[in-house]
Parts: sequence; C-alpha cells; structure tokens
Amino acid sequence: MARTAPAPAPAPPSPLVQRVHHQLRARIASREYAPHSRLPGEHDLSAIFGVSRPVIREALRRLREDGLVFSRQGAGTFVRGPEPETGKALTYAPVGTIADVQRCYEFRLEVEPANAFYAAQRHNGAALETIERALDLLRDTTYAHRHREDADYAFHIAIAEAANNYFFLSSMQALKEHITVGMKLHGLSLLGPSGDLAGVLEEHAAIFTAIRDRDAHAARDMMRRHIQGSYDRLFEGKVLDLAL
Repeated sequence: MARTAPAPAPAPPSPLVQRVHHQLRARIASREYAPHSRLPGEHDLSAIFGVSRPVIREALRRLREDGLVFSRQGAGTFVRGPEPETGKALTYAPVGTIADVQRCYEFRLEVEPANAFYAAQRHNGAALETIERALDLLRDTTYAHRHREDADYAFHIAIAEAANNYFFLSSMQALKEHITVGMKLHGLSLLGPSGDLAGVLEEHAAIFTAIRDRDAHAARDMMRRHIQGSYDRLFEGKVLDLAL
C-alpha cells in the first residue's frame, strides 16, 4: 500500500512580514494599541510600515494565530489583549525618584547599543526614513535652541524598530515614561550656559550615518558613547549609590 507523502512544511515568512509582525506585537504589548481597540486599516498600516498590503495581511494572520487579535467582518481587526502566556502587558512602575532615572540609563546603556548594532544590519528603506525624520526634527529644534524629548525619544525608538527585535522594542516602549523623563532632564542641562545642544545633535547624526552605512560596530559604539555622555552630563558624577 502506497504511503501518502507528508505535506511540505510551510514556507518561512518573509523578512518584511517578520518585521511588521514583531513591531505590531511590540505595540500591542506596550498598549500603544490597547486591548479591544481597533487596529488601523490595511491601507494605513501599509503606509505606517512602508510595505505592501499583502505583507500586512500576512502579518495580521500571524497575529491572529498568536491569539493577539481577532477580525470582525466588515469592521476590521481588533486587539484581543496582551499575550496569553503573560496575562498582562509589559509595564514598569512610574518614575518615583532620581534613582529610577539612573537605573533607566543603566538599562539603556546595555540595550540601546545593541539596538543600533542590529538596526545597522537589518534596516530597510522605510525604517531608515523614520530615523531620518526624527533626526530632522531634532535638528530643527536644536537650531531653535530648544530640546524636545518627544523628538529625542522618536529617534531612539525608531532605531529600536529598525533593529527588528520584539524583546528590545517592547521593553523600550514600556519604559517610555522613564526614558523621556531622563531625556527631559538631560535637555534642560543642555540649555544651560555650559550646555552643548549642537554637540549632542552631532552625536545623533553620527549614529544615523553609521546605521545608514550599515557599519554595525560603529553604530553600537557611537550609541554607547552618546548615552554614556548623556548620563555623565546629567548626573555630573553625583550618582546615587544603588547598593544601599
């Protein structure tokens, strides 16, 4: 009796599908797309991520398989809630003390150089354009002798998205309040008489150039120097003893 040949294994998803799938998962985990909310339509998602609608459809199909979203005919796709194995979205306690800001900088020193490294290796055209738009906004505010933490955060989160790693990205999004508080305090220090807004803009521009040129090692090193410099400028050597 002839044996039935096993069904061929499904083809792995394309890199674009993986990228969109990971980024949508991160946005759901961080509650940017809250439980029971409606996701943007396929046309809008296509524009947001710079990919075709078939890529969006496949990414949404994978989210449905994950149990994160469900579809209502004629109404769209809705968030079911956080991932079932965790039971809740990744969150952190609100910023309470300057020690929380210091600890957040320690976290950023470990994670963001890796984000820059992988962004240099993995970015596509749409991801690079998003980073560059955030850099342009930083440049405009610097020329106006101002600092905007929302533009600063947009630059760093765009790099995290370009790195195409759900775990890094969801952590960065969950820590948005902590990161932006640190950025705000750092921005205020740059507006003082000894501040160096232009120098910090150059640091951001150098990170972008290394990512654009796919120089992963330079991107990682420049990001580390940038965050360490921000840490040093903000705390001026007067950091807390977190062992206490």
